[in-house]
Amino acid sequence: MVPHLRAGILGGGFMAEVHSRAIRAAGHEVVMISSSSPEQSARAGQRLGISTIAENTLDLIESDTVDVVHVCTPNTFHAEQAGLAIAVGKPVVCEKPLATSVADATNLVSRGAESKTLTAVPFIYRYYPAVREIRSRIARGDAGEMHLLHGSYLQDWLALATATNWRVDKSVGGASRTFADIGVHWCDAMEFVTGHRITRLVSTLARPHPARGATEDAASILFETDRGASGTLIASQISHGRKNRLAFSFDGELESFEWNQERPGEFSTSSPSGSTNMSIGSVEMAVASVQELSYLPAGHPQGYQDAFNAFITDAYASFRGDVVEGLPTFDDGLRAANITQAVLESAKLRQWVDVARITAPRAGGPISVATAPATR
Repeated sequence: MVPHLRAGILGGGFMAEVHSRAIRAAGHEVVMISSSSPEQSARAGQRLGISTIAENTLDLIESDTVDVVHVCTPNTFHAEQAGLAIAVGKPVVCEKPLATSVADATNLVSRGAESKTLTAVPFIYRYYPAVREIRSRIARGDAGEMHLLHGSYLQDWLALATATNWRVDKSVGGASRTFADIGVHWCDAMEFVTGHRITRLVSTLARPHPARGATEDAASILFETDRGASGTLIASQISHGRKNRLAFSFDGELESFEWNQERPGEFSTSSPSGSTNMSIGSVEMAVASVQELSYLPAGHPQGYQDAFNAFITDAYASFRGDVVEGLPTFDDGLRAANITQAVLESAKLRQWVDVARITAPRAGGPISVATAPATR
């Protein structure tokens, strides 16, 4: 087995920086980069310490020196570039959204399954030690039946009407901005932690700055799950003072759990006997997966880059043949695309909408997407 894998990165922005740090932290090598132009590629390569610049996307993907392809480009390019990596049989890490349409996401999952190409999507909130600890406690029955699953994902970087970014352009970012960008992270974390799956939802979209484009600045959803719980989510990129606040409260019949990504090193539990704040790294964290992710003493919080590093470590372990529990793959990217489509459809129709249910494909066979039955 090779001692390390060699990565090529498509894109030269913020996420390329995050990916490059994580690849190196996991003991692997970043050997090539390609951005939107030769000039941009050269600047990104110099900034990130990557010496080899690819002439174009295909040259990077087909290079004999690249073992793993990372897609960190604007959303509209994801499906094409991930598809090219699948076509040559190289493992691919693709930023979310996996694609800007359900059809394209479905096609990628089907092609990946048929060719047995290994994939990963950075739903990295799964990799916070606190999130894993809460998941383990819910799984062992501490909370009993889960009743209410609620929370928010709030940012402020587009709060002013004059703020802009390529994501506000529907032709580049896709039909959904805020929900497809951050709302899907919350939904993935909720489903991963609780084991519940959203079956139907009703949504509203807010566009207080219409001159900025057709995509939403905020999304509010009410949902039901396959195990009888209900929930709410507000996702916003216009909430002053909230830099990157993914927060949830999962309420069960016996106990509730709360966590806020802006205070990542702790979470709280509440029951009829009172509330307790728990610090990651303390002796109470006895679950093996949490111990593996939490490598600092209590009181030394780990953050976003640490979670991303852990995700890449798992992804590359899977690319080298290990079985990795909890790794988000293109299947999870398709799940996010289906929830996003339901959010857009509900907002347009102003009514409850069922979320498509995915039947996992077999190698060599197509993926199937069914409609989840309505619960009322």
